[in-house]
Amino acid sequence: MADDALALVELSSVARGLRALDALIKRAPVTILEANLVEPGHYLILFCGGVAEVDESYAEARAVGDAAVLDHMMLPFAHPDLMVGLRGHELSRSADALDTLGVLEGTSVAATLVAADQSLKEAAVDLVGVRVGVGLGGRAWYVVCGAQHDVEASLEAGCAALDAAGARHAVEIIARPHDEMVPWLLRRPPFSLAAQEP
Repeated sequence: MADDALALVELSSVARGLRALDALIKRAPVTILEANLVEPGHYLILFCGGVAEVDESYAEARAVGDAAVLDHMMLPFAHPDLMVGLRGHELSRSADALDTLGVLEGTSVAATLVAADQSLKEAAVDLVGVRVGVGLGGRAWYVVCGAQHDVEASLEAGCAALDAAGARHAVEIIARPHDEMVPWLLRRPPFSLAAQEP
């Protein structure tokens, strides 16, 4: 199955979220990347697949979710690295290989994923990783790396996407990160309730 499209539906009710999850799976063959409770008491469904299939399931989930839908997004041709990052895979590099890091944090998971997609498409950067869900109070963030001018261009594109949604929380550029700082960049996979050890 192709993984060209990515979609997210955020609901205010766990019960309605589970009903929407069942409905979208029944509607078309898609891959559920995660469906779980996130702060502050919302239910997030993240899924991917072919463009037509995701579009059908996305429409079905929004229809079933109805008034419980708080936020949503669909990326018909999401950047492949974003799909990899959302599966919990991260770029493994030493600090010596990381010229500059860019960190962008948004107040909306949907808007942050759109921003990450734009960041990756607009500049020659690598996605170090992306985090959504547990312990973030409904926010999400991602980290890119590359040459400083590319990271700056990438963050500019991401900020524009977040600003359009009124969802920018914070942005930082870290030049020549220290080796001991790098392992602390991304400690938990998306939505993980199990990985909360200190």
